[in-house]
Amino acid sequence: MSHEAFEPETPHLDFEGTTPYEDYVRADVLTHLQHPLSEDPGEMVFLVTTQVMELWFTVIVHEWETAANALRGDDIPTAVDALKRSVRELEALNASWKPLGQLTPAQFNAYRGALGEGSGFQSAMYRRMEFLLGDKSASMLVPHRGAPRTHAELEKALHEPSLYDEVLRLLARRGHAVPGEVLRRDVSRRYEPSPRVEEVWTAVYSGDERDEVARLGEALTDVAELVWRWRNDHLVATRRAMGAKAGTGGSAGVAWLEKRARNNVFPELWTARSYV
Repeated sequence: MSHEAFEPETPHLDFEGTTPYEDYVRADVLTHLQHPLSEDPGEMVFLVTTQVMELWFTVIVHEWETAANALRGDDIPTAVDALKRSVRELEALNASWKPLGQLTPAQFNAYRGALGEGSGFQSAMYRRMEFLLGDKSASMLVPHRGAPRTHAELEKALHEPSLYDEVLRLLARRGHAVPGEVLRRDVSRRYEPSPRVEEVWTAVYSGDERDEVARLGEALTDVAELVWRWRNDHLVATRRAMGAKAGTGGSAGVAWLEKRARNNVFPELWTARSYV
C-alpha cells in the first residue's frame, strides 16, 4: 500500500444557479435585512439581535402549537418533546440579551431616536407567544390593523385555546376534576388562576412522579421558568439602558416590564407546590 498522502476530496463548487445552501437557508435575504437608521455603529448589533429574537419567537410558536395540537389528540409524549425543544430554544432566546444587557444610557441614546415609536410590544410573533401562554388581550391586535395577514393570524390565535387550555382539557379527559367553568371559559380572554385547578395539580404532584401527566407538568414548568427569566432579563436590560424613562411606543417602560415580570405563567403549577 502506498504511503503517499492523499488530497482531500474537493467539494462540489460549480452550480448553475445559487448554492443549495442558499436555496434552503436564504442567507442572502437574512444578511441584507439590516438597514440602520443612524450613524452609530452600535445600532447594528441592536438591529440584528432584535431580528434574531424574532426568529426565535417564530420557532417557539411552532413548538408550542405542535404541543397544543398533540395534546388535543391526547398525545402527551409528542407534546413533551416539543416543549423540551422549546426549552433549549428559550435558553438561546434569553441569551440574546447578552449583547444588549450592558448598554449604558449614552450608548442607547446614540440610536434610540431611530426607533421612533417602534417598541418590542408591537411584535406580532411575540404576541402569538403570549397568546399561547394564555395572556390574551383583544386590544393587542389594534397595532396590526394596517397589516391584514398579521392581523388575521393574531385574531385566529386570540380565539383559539391556549397551550394551557389544551393541557387543562386533557387533564379533564384523564378524569381530573377541572371545573366546568374553566373548560367552558372564553378563551379569547386572559386566563385567571383557579383554586380548583390548583387542587388538580396538587393531586398530580402528590402521586407518581413518573406519571406522564406529572412529566408534562414539569415540562410546562421549565417553559414557565424561562419565560419568567426572559421577562426579568428584559427588565434589567431596559433599566440599565434607560432607567425609569418612558419606553418607546408610548409604553411605561420599566414600570410596565416590572408588572409583566410579576405574572406567573401557568400559575397553578407554581402555587400547587405549596400543598404537596
